[in-house]
Amino acid sequence: MPAVTIYTKSYCPYCHSAKDLLRQKGVAFEEIDVTNDRDGQVAMSKRAHGRSTVPQVFIGEHHVGGCDDLYALDRAGKLDPLLAA
Repeated sequence: MPAVTIYTKSYCPYCHSAKDLLRQKGVAFEEIDVTNDRDGQVAMSKRAHGRSTVPQVFIGEHHVGGCDDLYALDRAGKLDPLLAA
């Protein structure tokens, strides 16, 4: 299973929802909290091709996107194969 990284902010409901889905799938992930961390937000945005909203989810080096993107992948049946790659 590739490493999963999620950039979050502590007060973000979409971050909590994305983490809940990953937990439901039994996925261990690295959470990088960028609340009040300007340098962390800049690094996240660079890695996410300019996207500055949270969450930003990465599976391996694949940029999934935000919470809606993560759930859309799951609904389409594409999340599990990506996690298993």
